[in-house]
Amino acid sequence: MPDDPHVTALDTVLGKAVAILRAFGADDRVLPLAELARRTGLAKGTLHRVAGDLVEHRLLDKTPRGYRLSGGLFELGLRASAERTLLELAMPFLQDLYERTHETVHLGVREGHEVVYVAKIGGHRQAKAPSRTGGRMPMHCTAIGKVLLAHADPELRTEVLTSPLERRTPHTIVAPGMLEQQLTRVLETGVAFEREESTPGLLCVAAPVLEADGRTTVAAISVTGPVGRFRPEAHVAAVRAAATGLGSTLARRPR
Repeated sequence: MPDDPHVTALDTVLGKAVAILRAFGADDRVLPLAELARRTGLAKGTLHRVAGDLVEHRLLDKTPRGYRLSGGLFELGLRASAERTLLELAMPFLQDLYERTHETVHLGVREGHEVVYVAKIGGHRQAKAPSRTGGRMPMHCTAIGKVLLAHADPELRTEVLTSPLERRTPHTIVAPGMLEQQLTRVLETGVAFEREESTPGLLCVAAPVLEADGRTTVAAISVTGPVGRFRPEAHVAAVRAAATGLGSTLARRPR
């Protein structure tokens, strides 16, 4: 591709393909061609051609109602070495944490200003959380996000605190000063809490998975439950133990 500052991502075939794949939201199963065109801004002829290539390479499936993400993407995702290694090492700790709490357990990492959920474990009585494996949430309104943000570089913290903070519920903290106070408290106590800030009716506690230096976060682990039954303070020790155990395991792994 020419090194032209006027060439945008959508001017390349790869850019068009990525735009199509990223047009699918967490709740989307099948998207008609017209909806894909609306979301990507691509002409239907171009969209049909690029989508056909993605189908041929097993990244999309063609159905009578439109297109859906294909199993080929899942296979590629499993080959992402960093996340795969993290998940493989984390799973015993997540399972132990679930057995101790019998509440919904999450493992999350940071990508940009968002939390990406790498794993989610829940039983028959799990809280109706909107999170899902591979899903995303803003950092400022989730317990995992606050943990990751508290331990992030000062530049990233400043970026988030000076950006508009989305109000997802009446309890979402959108005042930068108040959020900064909570982040300071996270560094002091080693845990973060969420109280109906991302989803009404849900409470959460999270702890960081730290690198060997004791400062850099690799990920964070949380336990979530519903208002009325769940007391996040009661699970602080269990969450800390799971996060510390995973951090120690990661530190001992061969480089």
